[in-house]
Amino acid sequence: MKPAGMVFRIAAVLLLVAACGRPEFSAPRNLDDACALTAERPQYVAAMRATERRWGVPVPVQMAIIHAESRFIGDARTPYRWAAGVIPMGRQSSAFGYSQALDRTWEEYQQETGNRRAQRDNIRDATDFIGWYSQKSVERNGIALNDARNLYLAYHEGHTGYRNQSYLSKPWLMGVADRVEARAVMYDAQLRVCRRR
Repeated sequence: MKPAGMVFRIAAVLLLVAACGRPEFSAPRNLDDACALTAERPQYVAAMRATERRWGVPVPVQMAIIHAESRFIGDARTPYRWAAGVIPMGRQSSAFGYSQALDRTWEEYQQETGNRRAQRDNIRDATDFIGWYSQKSVERNGIALNDARNLYLAYHEGHTGYRNQSYLSKPWLMGVADRVEARAVMYDAQLRVCRRR
């Protein structure tokens, strides 16, 4: 066999091995149908049910928050900032993964829960983080665990920002929160139907 052919075969095998070992970070095909989403990615609903049992946050609320934050893309990152339209200045924030948790908040979660190995691109850890953060929203701001709109506002603005109503100066964010609430209601209705099938 010629050296070029051998190199090609080795490269192809390495590429195949790397692809098989890589986690699935792409979005599910249908983000508007909770039944299709959970059928395609049963590990998502298993993670969310575990979070609901531990922290009390309903599955549809978790789904709506993840949809708003990352569209269920496991390795989602914020866009780059550019100077003069051509010089990259780093990302807009340290938000990463399904939950788009910031570095500092994620570290706080790891420390408080003792889950030092938690990773933001792991759906179980990401949903657990959402449950933990939502429970903090209950404790600090009195938000109900089924109140998707206000849980999302506190999630986005932080507990102090929510308490100070910083979101009132952000009409675009109020619109996103309204859509999170509507999506949680939609997902809830869909999940009730697919449970009966």
